[in-house]
Amino acid sequence: MKDLFEPVTLGALTLRNRLAMAPMTRSRAYDAGKVTELTAEYYAQRAEAGLIITEGTQPSEIGQGYVYTPGLHHDEQVAAWRKVTDAVHAKGGHIFAQIMHSGRVGHPYLYADDALPHGPSAIPSGERLYTPDEGMLEHPTPREMSIEDIAQTVDDFAAAARNAIEAGFDGVELHGANGYLIHQFLADGSNQRTDAYGGSIENRIRFAVEVARAVSDAIGPERTGIRVSPGNSANGISESDTPELYVALTRALAPLGLAYVHVMELARRDVTKLIRAEWPGVLILNAHPTPDSFPSRPEYGVEALREGVADVVSLAELWLANPDLPARIKAGGPYNEADKASFYGGDHRGYTDYPTLNGDGQAGDSLSEGQVA
Repeated sequence: MKDLFEPVTLGALTLRNRLAMAPMTRSRAYDAGKVTELTAEYYAQRAEAGLIITEGTQPSEIGQGYVYTPGLHHDEQVAAWRKVTDAVHAKGGHIFAQIMHSGRVGHPYLYADDALPHGPSAIPSGERLYTPDEGMLEHPTPREMSIEDIAQTVDDFAAAARNAIEAGFDGVELHGANGYLIHQFLADGSNQRTDAYGGSIENRIRFAVEVARAVSDAIGPERTGIRVSPGNSANGISESDTPELYVALTRALAPLGLAYVHVMELARRDVTKLIRAEWPGVLILNAHPTPDSFPSRPEYGVEALREGVADVVSLAELWLANPDLPARIKAGGPYNEADKASFYGGDHRGYTDYPTLNGDGQAGDSLSEGQVA
C-alpha cells in the first residue's frame, strides 16, 4: 500500500499522502451552530490525513437538515471554526470545509420562523428528522424553490465559501451527494421542474454548475471541490439515467478547473471510470464494493489508485475510530471499531478518546480530553 503514502498536488496544496478523511456528521455544535474546542481537538488528532474534509456545514439557516450541525453563515460560527483550522495547521495538516445545503431534508423545527425546507420540486423525501424533545418528525413536503430562491441559494454557497476562507480553511467541498440539495436537483426523481432547472440532463445539472462556478469565482477554483454519489438512493433519491447524468455533469465542471471531484462509489465502478475519463484533475474516491459495505477499507481504493482511476482515497468510519490511521495502515492494523452509539451528539466519548498505537504496534493510551495529538 505504499502508493497511499506518496505526496500529491491538489489545487495549490501538496498533500503529504493520498489518504483523505471523508466528511462525517457528528452533531456536536450545540450552541447556534458553533463548533467547540472539542471539535478542534477531534480534527487535530487526525491531521496526519493528506486532506481532512469536515462534516457537512450549512451555508444558511434554511440549509440546515439536522440538529446540532455547524454553520458558516454567522460571524461567531466563522470565529469558532478558526480554532479548528489553526489546530489542524499547527499539526501540518490541510482541511477543507464541506458546504452542505440539505434542501428538502429539513424541517420547520430547525428554523426560527418555522419555514418549510426548500427543494427543487414539492416532493417530500419520505425520511424523518431526529429531535431531542419531540422524537422523530416526518419531513414535510418542501417549498418548491423559485428562480429567486435559486439565485439566493447560489449566493449563500459563495458567501459560506468566503467565510470558510476567512475561518482559515484551505478550501471547500460542495456536497452534491447523498440526497441533499445539489443532488436533489441532479436526480429526476426529486427534480420534476419544467423550467431551465428541470427536465433534461442539461437543465438538471445547471444548479450544480452554477454553484460550483459561483464558489470558484469567490475563492478560486484551486480551493473548490465537489462530492457526488452516483446511483445513491439516500434520503429518497432516485436517478433513472445515472451514467449519462454524471458524464454530463463532469464535462460541464471540467472547464472550471476545480481542485477535485470526490466520488462516493456504491458498487458503481463503471460510473467512476466514466467520470475519470472526463475529469482532468484530482479524483478522490470513497469506495464501497457493495452499497452496504461500510466502513470503507483502505484496500477498496488502492487498486483504483494504482490503476489511475483515483488519485486520493478517502475513508470515513476508520478515521473516526482511528485518529492515527496512517500508522495503523502501515502496521497492517489492528483497527479500532467505531462506537456507532456515539456517532451523533454527545461529548468526548466516541469522539476524541479512541486509543492510538504505541511504539510496538499495540493499542496504547487513549488521547485525553484537551490533548492535541
